[in-house]
Amino acid sequence: MTEPKAPSDRSRARRMHEKAAYDRATIDAILDAMPVAHVGYVKDGAPIVIPTLQWRIGDHIYWHGSSASRTQRTAKDAQVCVTVTLTDAMVLARSGLEHSVNFRAVMVFGEARAVTNVREKAEVLKAMMEQMFPGRWDQLRPMTKQELKATAILTLPLTEASAKIGSGMPTDPPEDLGTPVWAGILPIQLTMGQPVPDPNLSPDMAVPAHVKNYHFGH
Repeated sequence: MTEPKAPSDRSRARRMHEKAAYDRATIDAILDAMPVAHVGYVKDGAPIVIPTLQWRIGDHIYWHGSSASRTQRTAKDAQVCVTVTLTDAMVLARSGLEHSVNFRAVMVFGEARAVTNVREKAEVLKAMMEQMFPGRWDQLRPMTKQELKATAILTLPLTEASAKIGSGMPTDPPEDLGTPVWAGILPIQLTMGQPVPDPNLSPDMAVPAHVKNYHFGH
């Protein structure tokens, strides 16, 4: 079986390369399922990793923060790595060595570009809101020019990205299968709780569908 080709050397999986995937369908599905991401870059010779929210529009991912943020300013035009991870199960084996986690993860590499055009900024922010909470953007008070100015948005193309997926039961060697200890997987599910209304809301305001039906991690 031919090993799938990575888009670059740094995006190529070296350990457990059989778990790697480089096709866009797999990468997009993971990015779209989990908005929480970690952005890594180097500042003054030291690594920094910042949690944030990411969203995908076509062939790019985006993340945002304050225009005054050190993270946003430093990552602009810099080489960054954005990582998105879903944890699906804890894997319990018959030895400590074989314990592991079932997961789906994506790493995206490249030079972060700042979105500076006011119209483009508004469009990508609307796309973020509509992906998470369909129909909500038009219900909100419109963003002001100052709010757009205070928001910094960075983006990366998906030209240098790879996925890695771990799944299945523990891979105990044959000589350990008779060990009298429980082995298997503990599935992990992310579920949303009941919506809690702001006390300043009118008591007769209905919970919108995009709140009741929100979910992620699938």
